[in-house]
Amino acid sequence: MSGVKCDIIMTQSPSSLPVSPGDKVTITCRASEDIGDYLYWYQQKPGQAPKLLMDLVTGLQSGVPSRFSGSGFGTDFTLTISSLEPEDVATYYCQWHNSSPPTVTQAMTKTSQGVEV
Repeated sequence: MSGVKCDIIMTQSPSSLPVSPGDKVTITCRASEDIGDYLYWYQQKPGQAPKLLMDLVTGLQSGVPSRFSGSGFGTDFTLTISSLEPEDVATYYCQWHNSSPPTVTQAMTKTSQGVEV
């Protein structure tokens, strides 16, 4: 398919995820049409700007721990944290390369320590 894809919708699951240290965490992201591997994963902590964790094309960003990994191609993608650390509790976003900034995307997963309050 040629041309610019303007109306791709990204959805993520789960939207909320209670977690504990040591958990294996899996977050899924789905695109409404094929985007190849042109996907970013972001992490955002309260009061901070989103931080780019990885670009599926180039891999983990410098300084991002190897417990984070990403996979997928086409429409279905996964972010995995192999063993969650307390500092990993945050909101995670997937973003197609050509989409709006992650601060306005609807595709997000908010992790929380234990049960939500």
